[in-house]
Amino acid sequence: MNFYEHTLIARQDLSKPQFDKIRDKYKKLINETDGKVLKTEEWGILNFSRKIKKFNKGYYIHFKFEGNPKTIETIKKSINIDREVIRYLIVKYKQLDLKTEFFKNQ
Repeated sequence: MNFYEHTLIARQDLSKPQFDKIRDKYKKLINETDGKVLKTEEWGILNFSRKIKKFNKGYYIHFKFEGNPKTIETIKKSINIDREVIRYLIVKYKQLDLKTEFFKNQ
């Protein structure tokens, strides 16, 4: 198993239940495809330096998880058809830092 960090940016105009649904969807997706979510961070709504798809802000969610290439492929397929997700980034690591939180809710 490899370690990954997956950050996604959801639209700013989502309601709390819609946001929770997206977070739970990707958490469930990772766990169902032989992965294991180790940590989830909600960074909140942050401003973009430039507009992305006509949006000035986005809601950031950050997952730290163990997975395999099948897990990554499934996440990418799901994100490509999900209209609520503006952007995403998946990075592979040899070891994860589970103690540090980059953004804390204010």
